[in-house]
Amino acid sequence: MGRKVHPIGFRLGINKTWESRWFANPDAYARQLHEDRAIRLVIVNSAPRSGIARIDIERFPNNVHVTIHTSKPGIVIGRKGASVKELRRQIQILTGTAVKLDIAEIKEPDVDARLVADNIAGQLERRISHRRAMQRAVQQAMRQGAKGIKVMCAGRLSGVEMARRDWMREGRVPAQTLRADIDFARAEALTTYGRIGVKVWVYRGDAQPVEAEQPQTMDVYVSE
Repeated sequence: MGRKVHPIGFRLGINKTWESRWFANPDAYARQLHEDRAIRLVIVNSAPRSGIARIDIERFPNNVHVTIHTSKPGIVIGRKGASVKELRRQIQILTGTAVKLDIAEIKEPDVDARLVADNIAGQLERRISHRRAMQRAVQQAMRQGAKGIKVMCAGRLSGVEMARRDWMREGRVPAQTLRADIDFARAEALTTYGRIGVKVWVYRGDAQPVEAEQPQTMDVYVSE
């Protein structure tokens, strides 16, 4: 077994950026780090089936800017903005500062590694064959324009006695090319036989430096 390098951490500062972007004094760094984790848990638990792929957090002297990347923005926003207003209130209580909340819609969920991994894990929990789930995910990703995709499942697949690993790949997935835009995510399926781990690599082509692209967001800031 070789040593594995996280595909996103390997490219930080090149064509990937951090999900939490802020500076803090040494005495406040640990507290804000735990706050970021708590903010993400609150958001995910408030809308468990809303297709949330990534949560970006930026801190400023007087407020916290949270951007939720989701494939189903209507579920996160709620009727007349009720859900997002309650979510903003919970985050404001948690951080103790003003909160600006933005929703960024994901146009192509089939080429987002997090959404693909969650989709496969959900199918495994519904007792769908892992080979069928992986094959469907690979076909949909290539149909949406991905240059390559690799999917791996590990655990007691199909309920067998001994755990094993099965994977499927189509197209190119260059793991060591720094300019390659590789999206990577992991998920877990809680089945009756135990946990089954899911890993997804999606190759979208060669990417530009991280400063060249800014996400399109929908401002849903709710004032008091």
